[in-house]
Amino acid sequence: MSESDATPVEDAIVLDYLPHGRADDDRPGYQKPPIAFVLDSEHFTLHELTLTDDSGVKIGDRLDITSPPEGVERVHAIDYEDLSSGARSELEYVIEDLIEEEEDRFVSIYNDAQPITLRLHQLNLLPGIGKKLRNTILDERKRRPFEDFEDLDDRVTGLHDPQGVLADRILEELREDELKYRLFVREQ
Repeated sequence: MSESDATPVEDAIVLDYLPHGRADDDRPGYQKPPIAFVLDSEHFTLHELTLTDDSGVKIGDRLDITSPPEGVERVHAIDYEDLSSGARSELEYVIEDLIEEEEDRFVSIYNDAQPITLRLHQLNLLPGIGKKLRNTILDERKRRPFEDFEDLDDRVTGLHDPQGVLADRILEELREDELKYRLFVREQ
């Protein structure tokens, strides 16, 4: 890897692969290197990888870009706006799959969320969770921690699709630069 301005990422998921580089790159096709867009599955940061022609990278691959595999020449952090349209459309599905795969990690958000200020709680940052629903979640988790999303769904009436609520918040944090509070996306 010749250059890197990225946060160390051990598990990045390939969202899109452009074998002929960016369409908005004005260089002749033979001068444009292949690129891939990836999502860091731990900190939800976005990165662009510059690849060699023989990299073998495919959409859906999981890469350790802390010590990039053969074929990755450059890694750099990007914003949501820098993603290709293909990467943007794939992003929601990748996040939903990640939440499903790592259920314990994401259920713990509901179990461990804390107050931010005297008037604002981390749970209130989640779409559709107001004061009443927040209090219900807090009361239920005092009785016993939520075991999984099904348990959460069964015990908290009014909270429909707890996984979808988390996915929506992650997407909002990726799309919006000016958010005051973040639960998932690390600032780059």
